[in-house]
Amino acid sequence: MPTYKINKKILGFDPGYGRLGWAVLERSGNKDVLIDAGCFETSAKISYPERLVLIGEHVKKLLNKHSPDALAMEKLFFHTNQKTAMNVAEVRGVIIFFAGSRPVYEFTPTQVKSSVCGYGKADKKQVQKMITILLGLKETPQPDDKADAIAVALSGLGMT
Repeated sequence: MPTYKINKKILGFDPGYGRLGWAVLERSGNKDVLIDAGCFETSAKISYPERLVLIGEHVKKLLNKHSPDALAMEKLFFHTNQKTAMNVAEVRGVIIFFAGSRPVYEFTPTQVKSSVCGYGKADKKQVQKMITILLGLKETPQPDDKADAIAVALSGLGMT
């Protein structure tokens, strides 16, 4: 009887309106592969609504280019600055809107750290080291937003 390998592709986000980390990972058989990743930045010199439009356009381009099966993003569960929290929540809404009918998996930072490192209180360096090891990368992904998006996508692959 033949065996079939199911490939799954996920687009992960570390949501922000100044910097939006994103990563595309694919699970091919038992191997997770980083397809593409980056950090999309918007200028503080333009209006906040314009920034949301640019973010939406970028998300749409990523969806069209990579055709992921699902999306994953970090959950906003606490923030000391209420205005920043509201703005990040709106960015999350833009991402969810463009996801359309695709599933969207959400993870707290503790869940992402547990998924990637096996320890929910791991620091950023530990998470970056683990994603580098797990994906067989030659270099640690930079900036942090990009690395965080990769970790979120890895967590999301466990859900697909």
